[in-house]
Amino acid sequence: MPTIRPLAASDCLTELTALLHASYASLAAQGWNFTAVDQPVDVTRDRLAGAQGFVAERGGRLVGTIAVRGPKPAGEAYIGDPSPPLFTTPGTAILSQLAVHPDCRGLRLGERLLDAAEAWARAQGLTQIALDTAEPATALRRRYERRGYVTVGSVQWRGKTYASVLMAKPLAPAERREA
Repeated sequence: MPTIRPLAASDCLTELTALLHASYASLAAQGWNFTAVDQPVDVTRDRLAGAQGFVAERGGRLVGTIAVRGPKPAGEAYIGDPSPPLFTTPGTAILSQLAVHPDCRGLRLGERLLDAAEAWARAQGLTQIALDTAEPATALRRRYERRGYVTVGSVQWRGKTYASVLMAKPLAPAERREA
């Protein structure tokens, strides 16, 4: 079973970028030009700046990833576009770059990566978690809906072949353990 762990400084961003390309290839085949379809390594690095990355590792190979961060400062761009207000709302965590290598689908890695990201956001005291995905990607949207995410808006990112939905879910506070 793959191990989920925080992204380490020693992890190879070239390998992580190749994982993103492999994972998003099926979406590209449907005509959706998600950023992760063909982003260069420097974009992977930029998208991880200020975020907590998590990876799934199996046999020394990266087979899954996700990034989560707190809200963006007002006026900060999101992949070259102005951030939607949802992504700058205080208390909001932002998910991005969820990917599972096609060879490892069906192992619940996506769920485990989402669990890790949501737990991190809760531990930071963030009160909701948000993401965006392609409006026509109904299977992806259903996956998030099963986890409690609801559609709260839409956005048309510059240069994308699809409209995106913005989805959010409230986060229960992290449980405090009595000493």
